[in-house]
Amino acid sequence: MPRLHLGDWVDSGVNWLVDHLSWLFDAIKAVMEGMYNGIDTVLAAPAPLLLAGILAVLAWWLRGLVAGVLAFAGFALIDSLDLWDKAMSTLALVLVATVIALVFSIPLGIWAARSKTVSAVVRPVLDLLQTMPSMVLLIPAMLFFGLGTAPGVVATLIFAFAPGVRMTELGIRQVDPELVEAAEAFGTTPRNILWRVQLPLALPTIMAGVNQVIMLGLSMVVIAGMVGTGGLGGAVNEAIGQVDIGYGFEAGVAIVVLAIYLDRVTGALGTRLSPLGRRATAKVRPTVWSYRPRPAVAVVGVVVLALVAGGMGVFGSSSGTSEASGTNVGKGKEIKIGYIPWDEGIASTFLWKELLEERGFKVTTTQYAAGPLYTGLATGQLDFQTDSWLPTTHAEYWKKYGKRLDDLGKWYGPTSLELTVPSYVKDVNSLADLKTHASEFDGKIIGIEPSAGMMGLLKTKVLKEYGLQGDLQVIDGSTPAMLTELKRAYDKKKPVVVTLWSPHWAYSDYDLKKLKDPKGAWGEGDGVHTIARKGFAADNPEVGTWLKNFSMTEKQLTGLEAQIQKSGKGKEQDAVRTWLKQHPGLADKWAPVAKDGSTSQAAG
Repeated sequence: MPRLHLGDWVDSGVNWLVDHLSWLFDAIKAVMEGMYNGIDTVLAAPAPLLLAGILAVLAWWLRGLVAGVLAFAGFALIDSLDLWDKAMSTLALVLVATVIALVFSIPLGIWAARSKTVSAVVRPVLDLLQTMPSMVLLIPAMLFFGLGTAPGVVATLIFAFAPGVRMTELGIRQVDPELVEAAEAFGTTPRNILWRVQLPLALPTIMAGVNQVIMLGLSMVVIAGMVGTGGLGGAVNEAIGQVDIGYGFEAGVAIVVLAIYLDRVTGALGTRLSPLGRRATAKVRPTVWSYRPRPAVAVVGVVVLALVAGGMGVFGSSSGTSEASGTNVGKGKEIKIGYIPWDEGIASTFLWKELLEERGFKVTTTQYAAGPLYTGLATGQLDFQTDSWLPTTHAEYWKKYGKRLDDLGKWYGPTSLELTVPSYVKDVNSLADLKTHASEFDGKIIGIEPSAGMMGLLKTKVLKEYGLQGDLQVIDGSTPAMLTELKRAYDKKKPVVVTLWSPHWAYSDYDLKKLKDPKGAWGEGDGVHTIARKGFAADNPEVGTWLKNFSMTEKQLTGLEAQIQKSGKGKEQDAVRTWLKQHPGLADKWAPVAKDGSTSQAAG
């Protein structure tokens, strides 16, 4: 069979859309971000426990006292985990995606229920949307709408769209035909039959579809976090990138609380809105635990409870503290930094966050995978990143985006790429030794993200140079997965070969052996560069000068990485402050400011 270049056709189509319809995508993006910002602002306005009380009132009114108490306890738990703001951002994203999905899916479901032709056309499209891997949806969403909230909303609503259509169609088709015929016999118009007969009777099924749309939207938020949507999805991605089990579990618990609350509330709302549901509820004799008060009465009690609990500090505060000192050069100007969850990237990113905030800038940092990070820089949605490995590891990204980026220079190097084994693995000291010992490693090399430059170099050059293609298979995965497999093998003293690079904290935590590369297949070591969007240094000359002159020694970098590891997740900037206090003078060397408030020139 000849090769069908379906992927090339899709690429061409997407490129055409980006080139010719960017104005439309920008308009859609503005609408979605406006909706998101509005809902997020409303959710963030009240004190956390006050909003928790309001949400508990809704659960109490819809499901009873037990549901209200558990809802309040669940949201109080989220606040005590210091995840309130992220949870509200996630809730805002899910609500926006749900509203947009329902605006289109319910009318389409009604149309499909009334037309067999429409139903036949729509069904395979819905099948495609439901079976397409969710991560694939992020690629066109990112190309059309860039990074941030908009691509996350689009990918979420596309993934969650199908149940709204299917359940609406199913609910209307399940309405007893005799009831419809009776309405027609009395001269009821088709529109009134739809609104007064079919939709009320189909409402429980439609609400089940609404429930599924919300649940699928929540299941997508973690994946959407890969393109910078933030919220709990971003927290989970950060935890995955840094192998932080505790932080990942906390973010997961917060997602579970949101999911259970939304599931129970939408289910009860469907019962309240349905005529049949109201009749069934009216026949049930209320108990203390199922008692549902009038909303006005419940609001007073729960709001007072929330205010008292918040004022007493029963559950702690979700607000963090920040420090700012130094001359106010930035005057509140916003700078956006992206980073890959590699240790040197985390260390240098939060170092510059602290330095710039001390100089009066407002800095936001967001974690990305390499592909979205370079896309965000090339499209101007991010200002700079400090962890570009050139000329080898990130060569593909530089080749694709280099014309739209500025290289502000190397601040660390040379680095090295390598395959590594634990020191207890005998007789394997170089890449050449792997061929005769491949069976000891089960014929596997544990790799990292397939998008990483070193993975492409390993597969296309290193294995070929040493004749290892048929003996060893490179297992694609992620950096956390590779480190987890290394830890498991190391604890059991089992042979394992992994992809690693220097500098990396694994060499200080484990007794490892870098395999020699006598043929030089890995090439010369990279430098770690700072890469900025086009024109960033011209727009911010003082920051551009600081970054161009910046450099760190291996002792400084590994010391800062160790301090961050010691401080733990969420305290990276505190670790940077501690480290800078232990190294007086470095902040003024890297970001010099004259006494009159102007920048001074200093070499790194």
